[in-house]
Amino acid sequence: MRAFTDRLGALLLASALFVACATPIGVDPVSPREADLELGQSALTGDEPTSLSREYLERLGLADLYRENPREALAQLRSGLGGPDEVGRLFALSELWFESALKTGDRGEYLAAAVYAWAFLFPKNPALNPTPYDGHIRLALDLYNRGITEGLAAAERDDQTTLDLSPREIPLPFGAFVLSPPEHEFRYGGYQLQHFVSLRDLKIHGLRNRYRRAGIGAAVAAQVDGEGTAHDRWIPPNAKVPLTVLLRMPDARAGLDRAKVKGSLEIYDADETPSVEIDGRQVPLESEPSATIAYRLDHAPVWDFEIAGFRRPEFTLPSAGKNKGLIFLTPYRPGRIPVVFVHGTASSPARWAEMGNELLGDPRVASRYQLWFFVYNSGQPVLTSAANLRESLEAALSDIDPEGKDPALRQMVVIGHSQGGLLTKLMVVSSGNQFWNNISGVSFTSVKLSQDTSTLLKRAVFFDALPFVKRVVFISTPHKGSYIAENWLGMLARRFVAMPAAFTNAALELGQLREQVALRGSWKMPTAVDNMDWSNPGLRTLYSLPIASWVRVNSIIPVLQEPIQTGEDGVVRYSSAHIEPVESELVVCPCGHSTQATTQTIEEVRRILYKHADIH
Repeated sequence: MRAFTDRLGALLLASALFVACATPIGVDPVSPREADLELGQSALTGDEPTSLSREYLERLGLADLYRENPREALAQLRSGLGGPDEVGRLFALSELWFESALKTGDRGEYLAAAVYAWAFLFPKNPALNPTPYDGHIRLALDLYNRGITEGLAAAERDDQTTLDLSPREIPLPFGAFVLSPPEHEFRYGGYQLQHFVSLRDLKIHGLRNRYRRAGIGAAVAAQVDGEGTAHDRWIPPNAKVPLTVLLRMPDARAGLDRAKVKGSLEIYDADETPSVEIDGRQVPLESEPSATIAYRLDHAPVWDFEIAGFRRPEFTLPSAGKNKGLIFLTPYRPGRIPVVFVHGTASSPARWAEMGNELLGDPRVASRYQLWFFVYNSGQPVLTSAANLRESLEAALSDIDPEGKDPALRQMVVIGHSQGGLLTKLMVVSSGNQFWNNISGVSFTSVKLSQDTSTLLKRAVFFDALPFVKRVVFISTPHKGSYIAENWLGMLARRFVAMPAAFTNAALELGQLREQVALRGSWKMPTAVDNMDWSNPGLRTLYSLPIASWVRVNSIIPVLQEPIQTGEDGVVRYSSAHIEPVESELVVCPCGHSTQATTQTIEEVRRILYKHADIH
């Protein structure tokens, strides 16, 4: 008996010790990573809603019902609105309806999430406004943004989320949503819009960073359609442009009580209108500048242009043909300085995408500059391509600012890579008679040529520096030629370049001048490859011409190895790219010829643009 008592006592003691070690209520240590994951959990990022939403389900005994019948559970949660805990209930209803919609795919449930999020964010009673430090604000904005994106999604789905913005009545789990048309027709510049695609649901590749400006609204890309005004012809036809869709619900809370919510659409260019007023508050708009660039370039014909545009002079891009190659990324922005990017040989504006993404992702640059791009057939003579660039810039300024009222347009920056740098220099030098003197020893006016040939030559070889270009940036520019153009690769490239018919006719006419002793004996119609051979008199003439006194000059020169003075980038030697005087010269080492997408080059361009616009 005593032995049994001893064993019983020992068992009771062990049980007491066990209970002391593992109490029914207590804490368990976890890693900081686990703690952050639990605190940051939401229906948007994981399998469970936030702790706030779970609290309401547990507090009201609705957790089991929610798992079995979400609509009934949320109807009971909604019945308690109007009490002192309304703010919390509104948020919970938004998140839980969104979680339910993820499982059912019901557009009405997604839209319900957006309605409750709006009511939470913008209550009629200012005393119910969430504090600026409430972490649920950002989540509520995301629930609203995603809610309207999915709630307004078109009936037919493909690999993209396309929005249907037509006015209609949409069933909600507790009533109906009446979608009204916009009060004013929205146009991008002068263009109509169609095919609105959500950018948030697109995964981008090919860009280092994805820039997103957090705010309210669904970030979308839309396609421009129809005919615009003279201002708008510089935007490529069928271009995909970035916009933000806002679904305004001024009486959302009252609509919940009536079981009928009304909303009206507003569409914004967030680059032009970065915020909107809602109930007396300025709220930033959501935008996705990086996703727009990637979406615009996805399977775009510009990629096919690079080699074809070098070999075939008649091959043009529909987006640039009517404007002699100049393309605006956005409608004209008064007060913003144009930055014109000029690509190199066998290249295209797409090669500026990385730099454009970084610059547009910087609000200080994006708010002070507008990006323009020039595309040209890079096998044709450099002087002809430069004439097209010069004339397109002059035409653009005449179209968008005929009275010269916008001083920002007269602070233009032109940035050229490789052959594009030669075109860039031709914007800021004056020719005099020097290019013509390479062709003929007699005056131009005394030579008998057809009207077409006379016009072709006159626009190419006689010109003045553009007074509105105030800064140029040369990147990998062969001021003294490319050694590739001088070797067997250059000879091979020349064979692939076809000359335009007008150039062929002009060459035949000029050839006849030899009989009149009016043509230099060694002159022939050059290709762009010839123009980058240091033995070419046209390149030597361009090198000798001084840049206009009002222009500031910056150089960026890549080299593959040190020493720098004898280095080269695989196409251009440092000694060819180096010119004086310049405001600055950055040598990027080690780096190859296509340096325009490297971080060092982009940061130098950013620095230059900061300085040019006096950004601190």
